[in-house]
Amino acid sequence: MAEYLTVEEARPLKGLRLALTVGVPGPWGEAAKGIFHVKGLAFAPVAQYPAMPNEELREWTGHSNAPVAVYDDEEPRAGWAEILYLAERLAPEPPLLPDNAADRAAMFGLSREICGEWGLGWSRRLLMLHPAVAGAGQANDAGAGDTADGSLGYLASRYGYSEAAVLTAPARVVDILRVLTERLRTQLAAGSGYFIGDRLSALDIYWATFAALLRPLAQESCPMPEFVRALYTNADPTVDAAADPVLFEHRDRIYEEYLELPLDF
Repeated sequence: MAEYLTVEEARPLKGLRLALTVGVPGPWGEAAKGIFHVKGLAFAPVAQYPAMPNEELREWTGHSNAPVAVYDDEEPRAGWAEILYLAERLAPEPPLLPDNAADRAAMFGLSREICGEWGLGWSRRLLMLHPAVAGAGQANDAGAGDTADGSLGYLASRYGYSEAAVLTAPARVVDILRVLTERLRTQLAAGSGYFIGDRLSALDIYWATFAALLRPLAQESCPMPEFVRALYTNADPTVDAAADPVLFEHRDRIYEEYLELPLDF
C-alpha cells in the first residue's frame, strides 16, 4: 500500500499534494495519478478515508472527498477538469489536450460522460451502492436501525441515490459505452489507436481508469480484496452486452504503454 501523509503533515509542504482514497482504486483518483504520471509530475499522496467525515481534509481544502490536488498555496482543485488543467500548466509536455478546438470539445464532452455527474462513473457508483442501501432499507423496515446516521446513508445522500436514479443508471451506462465504442472503432478504422486525434489525450486515461468500474484489471495488476473486486465488477447483462471488447483492449494498451502497473493504492 502507498505511504500516505496525514493532512497535518502535508498541509505545510510546498509543491504538489494529492489527496487520495486509502486502500481503494477510485477511478477519479487513479485518473489524476495517471495524468500526473504521464506528465512526470511528482506529488505527495495525502490520506482520505472512504465513507468518513475527513474533517481535517475539509478544513484544509474545502472538500472531504478525493481526489483533491493542492499546489503550493494555490486554491485546492477537486474537479477532474480542474486537476487536468493544473497538470497542463505545471507540465505542458506531453500535452493531454488536443490542439484543435473541435477535438478539445469532443474530448471534454466524452470525458464529461465518463467522469461527470450522472456519467459512467457516477452511474456505476449508484449501482454499486444499491444492494447495500436496499438491504439496509429492508433492515430498517424490520426495526434494525437507521442507516441515515451511518456511512451508508451519508454516501447515498452525497451521490444522489434514489430508486429512480438506480433504475435509469444502466441505460445511461449503456449509452455512454456505445458512444465510446463508436468513437474508438472509427478512430481505429482511420489508423489511430486513440480516442481523439493521433496521440494520447486525457480521454484515453479517463477511460482506462474508469473501466475498472466494469471489469477491473487482473489481480496481479490491480491487487484488491475480493469483496471490492466483486463490487467493481458489473453484473448487469445489458451493460455487459454493451461493453465491447475493443474498449478493454484499449484500456489494457493504455496501461501497458503509458500508466503504472501494478496499481498501488
